[in-house]
Amino acid sequence: MKNKKLLWQLPFLTLLVVGTILIIRQQHSMPYRKTSDFIFGTTYHVTYQCDSDLTQSIKAELLKVDASLSPFNKESVITAVNENKDVQLDDMFKEVFNLAMDISKDTDGAFDITVAPLVNAWGFGFKNGSQPSSHQVDSLLQLVGYEKVSMVNGKVMKQDPRIMLDCSAIAKGYGTDRVARLLQSRGIQNYMVEIGGEVVTSGVNPDRVPWKIGVTKPTDDSLNIGHELQTVLNVTDKAMATSGNYRNYYFKGGKKFAHTVDPKTGYPVQHSILSATVLAKSCAVADAYATSFMVMGFDKARQVLERHPELMAYFIYSNQKGDMDVWYSPSLREKISE
Repeated sequence: MKNKKLLWQLPFLTLLVVGTILIIRQQHSMPYRKTSDFIFGTTYHVTYQCDSDLTQSIKAELLKVDASLSPFNKESVITAVNENKDVQLDDMFKEVFNLAMDISKDTDGAFDITVAPLVNAWGFGFKNGSQPSSHQVDSLLQLVGYEKVSMVNGKVMKQDPRIMLDCSAIAKGYGTDRVARLLQSRGIQNYMVEIGGEVVTSGVNPDRVPWKIGVTKPTDDSLNIGHELQTVLNVTDKAMATSGNYRNYYFKGGKKFAHTVDPKTGYPVQHSILSATVLAKSCAVADAYATSFMVMGFDKARQVLERHPELMAYFIYSNQKGDMDVWYSPSLREKISE
C-alpha cells in the first residue's frame, strides 16, 4: 500500500524538481538591464533583471513624482500649494505629506518641510541670497514650523499663506521607492534603484551576491567630483539614504555655511556629524531621518535610533580632537563589507 502511494507521488515530485530547475535556469539566463537619466536636478541609475525594457515606464513614474512634489516644476502640485491655488492633491503628495508630518513629530521638528524660506535665505535652493541678518532670520522663523500646516479634507491648510512647502529632503527617497514599487509590480525580484545617492535594493546583483553600496568619505567637495569611499555596505532588500554637508556649502567672511538649516534656530547647523547614512525599509523614511540626524546632532540622533530598532545608521563625525571618526548601529556591523 505504501509503495503504491509512493509511486503515485513520484510524478508530482519529478514535476516539482524539473519546474524548480527550469525556474533557476530562467533566472540565470534572464538579462540584467540598466537605465539612467536626469530627474529632480540629479541623476538616476536603475539596474534590474527582466526580459523586457522598462526604461519608459521608469521615466514616466519619476515624472509623476516630479509633477507632484518638485517645487522647481511650475506646474507641480506642490507649486500650486505654495501659490495658494485651489489644487486637487494627488495620492503621492498626500502620502509624502503625511509621512513628513509623522517624522517631524517623531524628531521634534528636526525634520520640517516648511524650512524652505530659511534655506533660500542662506543661499541654497531657489536663489543665492546674501547672508541674512538676525532680524531677517527671526522674521522668516514665523513662516517655519510643521505644526503650522495640516491637511483637511484633501486640502493643505496654512496658518500663514506665505508658508512654503519643500519636500527636497524626502522626495528623492520617495521617488526611489516608487520605482522599486513599479519593478515589484512587474514581478522583478533583483534590482537596484539609485537617485542622487539614495538607494533601494532587492535580491542579488548580476554576480549573484548582495548589492554593495559605498558610503562616500565626507571631504569638502562642492563640485561633487570626489568619490573616495569611507566604507562599503552589503545592502539587500533595504533602502539607504545619506545626508551630509560636504557637498552643498559655501564660504563667506571666512566661515563655512552648510545647506542643512535647523528649523528651530533658523541657522545652518554646526554639529559634529559630517554625514549620516540611514538604512530603513523605505527610502523616503531613510532620506528624512538622515536629514533629521544632521540637524539634531550625534547625541539626539542616537536617542532616536534607540527608539527605532528598525533603523540602522552610519555616522561619520568629527571627534573632540578634530579627527574624522565613525559610529554605526550595532545591527549594521554584519553589513559592513571589509
